[in-house]
Amino acid sequence: MAVFLTDEWFEQVAEFGNEAGELNLPPALANMVINLKVSNGEQDIDANFADGLLHRGLNTDATTTLLLDRDVLQSIITNFDMNEIMGAFMSGQIRVEGDMSQLMALQTARPSSEQKELFKRIRSNTTMA
Repeated sequence: MAVFLTDEWFEQVAEFGNEAGELNLPPALANMVINLKVSNGEQDIDANFADGLLHRGLNTDATTTLLLDRDVLQSIITNFDMNEIMGAFMSGQIRVEGDMSQLMALQTARPSSEQKELFKRIRSNTTMA
């Protein structure tokens, strides 16, 4: 199993995404491109959410960047609880740079069954060390 946010993990996510094929994402998720700057102790990690998956590195098409720490991102990915996400935002654990409108679209967007299955596979093959 790959450790969360390592190069190996990002490679595994890409592989699983390719194997999953079409994710039938709702428009709000299909068109979403958000950068993430994740603080991880001594090393920060740049990532982006596009095409329904997390990718390593920043995406030049993103107009929104989230700044958060590894534990908050891990909790979001593990639980995907909108109330928890909103609480983290309201308490300053998630900061936003740029266009907030993409985040507002997330409030009503629901992952497709294909995306849910892919996330389950990723989570079951991830070590959250």
